[in-house]
Amino acid sequence: MHIDQWLETVPAVSVYLLVGIVIGLESLGIPLPGEIVLVSATLLAASQDHINPYILGTCAVAGAVIGDSIGYLIGRKGGQPLLAWLGRKFPKHFSAEHVATAERSFQKWGMWAVFVGRFIALLRIFAGPLAGVLRMPYWKFLIANVLGGIVWAGGTTAVIYSLGKVAEDWLKRFSWLGLVLALLFGLGSMLVMKWRSKKAKAAAVTAADSETAEPEPVPAGD
Repeated sequence: MHIDQWLETVPAVSVYLLVGIVIGLESLGIPLPGEIVLVSATLLAASQDHINPYILGTCAVAGAVIGDSIGYLIGRKGGQPLLAWLGRKFPKHFSAEHVATAERSFQKWGMWAVFVGRFIALLRIFAGPLAGVLRMPYWKFLIANVLGGIVWAGGTTAVIYSLGKVAEDWLKRFSWLGLVLALLFGLGSMLVMKWRSKKAKAAAVTAADSETAEPEPVPAGD
């Protein structure tokens, strides 16, 4: 069977569910590749007419908002012991250093950390549970959560779908090769965005550390 024919047999509902569930679990605090799944599914939608990008984007937004909200409630109930348990369970993602970095971001930026964190892999996992642990007012968290979910999930779907459509139309004569190249193009764009986000985050953390550093004592005169 030709790969295009096989892709046409993939039920659209299964793609929607996969995207919503993976992004929801990642937002809840489980380290999963939500962004990669969303980009891959969006590129698939660009090449397969039976997958609706609007429904796909809606499922991604719903997964992000619901997952973050559940993570917030779990964090609020579990408190610091929850972070300690996550550190033992997922030491690569919830190490003491990562938790401290995320806490500094939340203390400095408040609800903006929830919004901006949606675009940064580390903070995307932390946002819900940590906001609950730090007792951020839920109404503030909800506003930042919903807006961040719409801009990140909806925006990513729109941008990658548009790029995928252009790439698919240009490369359609190469069949499966065109799909692979479009996927690589989308993933490359995602990695560039993630690299820029990490660079901006590192600069923000450095600035926050310099502000909180105590000034060196001035030597007393003779």
